[in-house]
Amino acid sequence: VLRRPEALLPQGTPMEGGVTASSFHKRGIGLEVCRQLASGGATVVLTARDEKRGAAAVDALRELGLPDVLFHQLDVGEPSSAARLADFVRDRFGKLDILVRLAFFPFRFSQPCPTGFSDGLCRDCECLVLLPLQVNNAGVSGVRMDIGDPAALHQVRTSMSAVERLEWFNQRTTEPFEEAEKCLRTNYHGTKNVTEALLPLLLSSSDARVVNVSSSYGLLRFFSREELKHELDDIENLSAERLDELSELFLKDFKNGRLDHHGWPVGGFSAYKVSKALINAYTRVLAKKHTSMRVNCLDPGYVKTDINFHTGVLTVEEGARGAMMLAHLPKEGPTGSYFNGTEQAPFV
Repeated sequence: VLRRPEALLPQGTPMEGGVTASSFHKRGIGLEVCRQLASGGATVVLTARDEKRGAAAVDALRELGLPDVLFHQLDVGEPSSAARLADFVRDRFGKLDILVRLAFFPFRFSQPCPTGFSDGLCRDCECLVLLPLQVNNAGVSGVRMDIGDPAALHQVRTSMSAVERLEWFNQRTTEPFEEAEKCLRTNYHGTKNVTEALLPLLLSSSDARVVNVSSSYGLLRFFSREELKHELDDIENLSAERLDELSELFLKDFKNGRLDHHGWPVGGFSAYKVSKALINAYTRVLAKKHTSMRVNCLDPGYVKTDINFHTGVLTVEEGARGAMMLAHLPKEGPTGSYFNGTEQAPFV
């Protein structure tokens, strides 16, 4: 494990053999975060569900002159896969200082994906990079999309505002139960399972960081009943076990057409909003329980990537700024907080 050059890192960043875990997308924020972490002198263990694409990503980073990047396969939906990753990191490094898990906002398409992803699903979203930090960003949208004529995307990119673009996508989506279920299993339970598997290694570090990449869609303003908002905001009494129960309750209400009954988000991307709200709450629960770590979540912003057909407003370099800042927080830095880019913001 490399010592990271002090000149490249903010004051207070741990200097002893750091290992970082981060998920990545070869055409998006994830790869940029991996590149910046490796450029800073960290040894990076990049993980992906698809071994060929993960290996290709490592090769791409090495071609940039970043040799200290390793690959390990990870399927966040399989607890045994997370356990194998933890065994690998333990045997190779003995600890984990940073876990960065960056997946994105993939849609399941009702027709072949215009950006060329196989099987109608953007799959390159479950990669992990290991450093003295943990950044989690699970990304299943919980919807199916029919974009119609792919040529219309040019007009979306060139003549619509960011809000109009999101509304354009929203009008072309449906929310089948099976996609909602997959969304919760991946975005919330997958992130939580990987974190729990790697937690003993993070606690072995003298200054570990966890960064959960969330979304403004996970803010409590999207919930309509005050009782549910209060419960998700009541960190003194909330537990990971209760979050699991709320995940199951949401799916039950979704299946029975009763989202309004308990005040769950409606109006599009309901499962995605709930999954990110649960991740936000889990971030706060984890931070309260493990005060030796810096545990935070953030919305990186609407970034131009293949996943959204480059309709975003930020470059990948700009989108990576928040994750990099939280990865390098000083030991006395904030924990249990939500960030909009690089600015601390409320959970509501």
